[in-house]
Amino acid sequence: MGNRVIVLLLIASLALNGYLWVYAQPAEDSEFRQMEAEIESLQERNDELRMQAMTNNQSLQSCTAQLDFYRERIFELESESGNMTGIEGAATLQAPAVIQQIEVVDEGPFFRRVVTEEGTMIDVSVEINSGKGRVLVQTVPLMGVVFQDAANTASFVAQDVTGTSLAGSDTIFSITAEQEIPGVDGPSAGALMTLITISAIEGEPLNPDITVTGTIDDEGNIGSVGGLVEKAQAASNSGKELFLIPEENRMLTIDDINEQRIGDIVISNQNSETFEAESYIEEEVGIDVEYVENIDDVIAYAFTNTE
Repeated sequence: MGNRVIVLLLIASLALNGYLWVYAQPAEDSEFRQMEAEIESLQERNDELRMQAMTNNQSLQSCTAQLDFYRERIFELESESGNMTGIEGAATLQAPAVIQQIEVVDEGPFFRRVVTEEGTMIDVSVEINSGKGRVLVQTVPLMGVVFQDAANTASFVAQDVTGTSLAGSDTIFSITAEQEIPGVDGPSAGALMTLITISAIEGEPLNPDITVTGTIDDEGNIGSVGGLVEKAQAASNSGKELFLIPEENRMLTIDDINEQRIGDIVISNQNSETFEAESYIEEEVGIDVEYVENIDDVIAYAFTNTE
């Protein structure tokens, strides 16, 4: 009888252990599997974006080559007709940019990436000299994002705004920073590059107390950008008094990230809150902000003789 009781107790114990193993896994193990699934999903998305970036880069190179060919052809035709005249000019203005730094943190058996962003100012200059209608870009030191596409659009819009052809001139943009900035977003300097090109063509000085961020399209519209708060802080620290930002960035989303540690695993929770950009930046950073929708809006604030 005693042996039967022992056997029954042993069977019950095994059954209970099996139940706990299947249905009562620790919360940490469940969260760990969830994180593994999220990492795998992010990796797949990252691979897709990498392939898309490669495809876009090839298309950009092809378009740039075609653009260079047509510029050379225009130069040849205008040279043959005797209608080509080159102009000269120069202008410069500081542009806000964002440095993104990625730190890999070693925490026991796991590694995690900590991404931080900081604003900085870069010097953007343009020189227009007699030439063959080329648009050239040089960065010092070398930077990770190509500015060529933004430079081509800036030159096109500046010619349209001023009614001046640069077919007989070379337009040379110089982007200078105190340190190498691999994450500078070239397109976000498009509005500023357009502005300084207009200044160089017309010989009209710019207000050094202002700066602008925003993309530019062929019709002169200013598009949205990221890192507004970091850029505003950099502009304020450099002594700028007015920061022009895209109308499309009127609503600003601020992320608040809280980290919770469970053993060797760090779980990040992100809460977002939306503010009106002008009010938030003026109150938190201390620099005046105005919205701009197109290059004409930028011009209204940028030149020293503008009332």
